[in-house]
Amino acid sequence: MLERDRLIEIGVAIPMVAIMIGAMMVVGENYKTNGTLTPEGGQLLVGTIIGFVVLMLAVGVALAYVTNDSVDASA
Repeated sequence: MLERDRLIEIGVAIPMVAIMIGAMMVVGENYKTNGTLTPEGGQLLVGTIIGFVVLMLAVGVALAYVTNDSVDASA
């Protein structure tokens, strides 16, 4: 069985990846002409990837603080 922290990380990562894939699909469907992605669509796709990286960074930092079981050093 997986540890509690690992289950929380998986439970957060899977929806984030699904959101990114969904956003990429929306950009691909709305910004294509004759089966080719337009320049604006390419820029939005790069922005989506950068946004995903920043979002995962924020989620990782938040999870690090939430799941931190540090012991009081002064004791």
